[in-house]
Amino acid sequence: MNNPHQNARTCFYSREQIVRRYEAGEKACEIAAAFGISVRTVYKWLKRFREHGSSGLIARSSARRTCSNAYMAGWRNLTIELRHLRLTADEIADLLDFRRSTVAHALKAWGLNRLNRLTPPEPVRRYERDAPGDLLRLDMKKLGRFNKTGYHMTGHHRRKRSKCVGYDYEHVAIDDHSRVAYVEVLADERDFTCAMFLVRAARWFAAKGITIKQVMTDSGVGYRSNLFATTPQQIGARHIGTKPYTPQTNGKAERFINTLQEGWAYAAPYKTSEQRNVALPRWIEIYNCRRPHGFVLTGGEVPEYSAVPARLDMSIYKP
Repeated sequence: MNNPHQNARTCFYSREQIVRRYEAGEKACEIAAAFGISVRTVYKWLKRFREHGSSGLIARSSARRTCSNAYMAGWRNLTIELRHLRLTADEIADLLDFRRSTVAHALKAWGLNRLNRLTPPEPVRRYERDAPGDLLRLDMKKLGRFNKTGYHMTGHHRRKRSKCVGYDYEHVAIDDHSRVAYVEVLADERDFTCAMFLVRAARWFAAKGITIKQVMTDSGVGYRSNLFATTPQQIGARHIGTKPYTPQTNGKAERFINTLQEGWAYAAPYKTSEQRNVALPRWIEIYNCRRPHGFVLTGGEVPEYSAVPARLDMSIYKP
């Protein structure tokens, strides 16, 4: 209730004492000398006590009660409409004859100071195909080759960084329904490489009794060639693309790549990139067969998995 500033001469208790001593017959000048304040201050607290009682002795806010540059509430709707037309604070201030700082403060208070807040974000739409093979998602990730352990794994930032001796391309294919994944580390991302990877992935899924019906890719270099466009037709599937500038369309493949990097590529201090590539099949086997996945079946039943330790021993990733 009482929150005076650090240099205040009086507090709520001392103001009560001022009122009591004055009512007891003590002179205002004597009270002012005793508390180290002016006579005017004594009369100020006496006046507030007579008008509001004890609550009048509480410190008031020092903010101004009126402001000539204050934003008029009646112009709120018009300002919001102008902002939704993507006008800047300067342009709105010129149209409405306000100060720029006043309009900018109002837009910030209403959450309209940034352009990306003018349109609400699209709701998260989660879906899953009905059966395995209904949709196969393809994507790739470029990883640098190295001949010694990098500084980000050893923590020795002052050591000379290991030179990148080229790149490896991890091509991934993940089933939309079952989340079963097929991964290969290849030398490039050309159209022939992507097409042959799709053929081998289709054969791998066919060996498990899964027939691919649709294939989804982004607009990568290897996926928009004529050679790759005919490959899904040869395996009896239809090729569909992602929405432009919307990686969320292929979000399951994007998220699997992050899981792949966390659990395999950056999980152990590999000495060379070849050692890292040798450890990949072991991790894929753990991911497909042993690793619990965070999804719930249609009936609300949580699937049962074999006993897997919460934190796997990193030695199993080493060749």
